[in-house]
Amino acid sequence: MLLCGPSGSGKSLLAARSGLPVLRLDDFYKEGTDPTLPTVPESSDIDWDHPGSWDADAAVAAIAELCRTGRTRVPVYDLSLSARTGAEAVDVGRTPLFLAEGIFAAELVTRCRELGVLADALCLSRGPVTTFRRRFVRDLREGRKSVPFLLRRGWRLMRQERSVIARQTALGAYACDRDEAMGRLADAAAGRCATARTAA
Repeated sequence: MLLCGPSGSGKSLLAARSGLPVLRLDDFYKEGTDPTLPTVPESSDIDWDHPGSWDADAAVAAIAELCRTGRTRVPVYDLSLSARTGAEAVDVGRTPLFLAEGIFAAELVTRCRELGVLADALCLSRGPVTTFRRRFVRDLREGRKSVPFLLRRGWRLMRQERSVIARQTALGAYACDRDEAMGRLADAAAGRCATARTAA
């Protein structure tokens, strides 16, 4: 089960409340020293909201291994340092379904479908103003980046939110609010959407 949506839309909270095993796709960000990182146009800021800032191949490989064996090793990423600080094992056991969540999850819809491991793909949407407020408070609390960076990023993302959701739905994710997402998660967990023994 893939869960995407704009940064700050409540993906991690929904994932925690789902009761499903969770694969954090944010742990597949590239390190801040990677020369291939994209930048925001007309700025020197790294664009952490661009898919090019993230390792999609490694994320797909982890999802495929979890579906095949129930276990995989993933990086541990510190967003405040923009760096990987280690690795850890993810074990979903024999569960028929797990949740892979992150802002770039929609980028994996086609590849997961082709691999036969996609149960459903959801895009969480809560409205630009709500998302801006939630994102800023969270990032400030967690010390993810400097305050000026967070304000610049937050204003830019608020203006871009509708286009972000449009892109994610075009890639195959279904846009919904929290309550509808929980309903679709429950349907998938009950086996009404699953397409494999273990599916994302």
